[in-house]
Amino acid sequence: MNTLRNGEYFGDTNQRVNLEGLTITDTEYTHSYVDWHYHENAYFTFLLQGNMTEGNRKEAYDCSAGTLLYHHWEDPHYNIKPDIFTRGFHIELSQSWFDRFDIQKSKVEGSFNIKDPALKLLVYQMFKETKGDDISLELAFNQLLLHLFSQLTHQKESIERKPLWVGQINEILHESFTESLNLKELSKTLNIHPIHLSRDFHKYFHCNLGEYLRKLKLNKSLELLTSSHSLTDIALGCGFSDQSHFTRCFKENIGITPLKYRNLLKNH
Repeated sequence: MNTLRNGEYFGDTNQRVNLEGLTITDTEYTHSYVDWHYHENAYFTFLLQGNMTEGNRKEAYDCSAGTLLYHHWEDPHYNIKPDIFTRGFHIELSQSWFDRFDIQKSKVEGSFNIKDPALKLLVYQMFKETKGDDISLELAFNQLLLHLFSQLTHQKESIERKPLWVGQINEILHESFTESLNLKELSKTLNIHPIHLSRDFHKYFHCNLGEYLRKLKLNKSLELLTSSHSLTDIALGCGFSDQSHFTRCFKENIGITPLKYRNLLKNH
């Protein structure tokens, strides 16, 4: 079985950034099939553009733009890519990084698909940071990455204690975030009281219902910015009231306007 060393991926690397204990790459995937292999370090894969399938010992993921995967170190997997442009952003973490920040990587084991829109927005911000020339890149990047790991570890530890309705509402929101949702109707569908839903939503999602919906809309908009759709069409298609509302929310969360982000993607 092939073992990929630090910073190695199957494709053409557009950019590589080395920080203390971290290797960050922006890679165009060029292989239609990559046989079983593993990487010597733990890492995140974030699909910026295109599609691919990734499989491990437990399951396979159909990945499209916006998919965020975590891979434990030396965890075998394979990849299949259709004949379209596909691009991934990788954050590889050496043992020295875990030691430096006193993080036990055994708390986040295996390979899995991260669907939390807040965590995806953190990775979009990390991608944006690597495209500038800010001397504080390492500080900003590590702050975002530590926040990501903190949330990820907390979620993994509490997953077994979540009531049934948490998974149900998460599925509903992911499928219907562009629609007009009503708290009373959601509560009826979940068979819980609206007050109970309002009170406990923050406990499990770390934000209120409206904020969570905005994060889902923003993630969808970030996927669509890789297309040729106009900003107005993207805004309305993602459930924003208009382009100005979309631009304002986007800048508050990503730090730049949608147009500037689209230009970052083009200038790789």
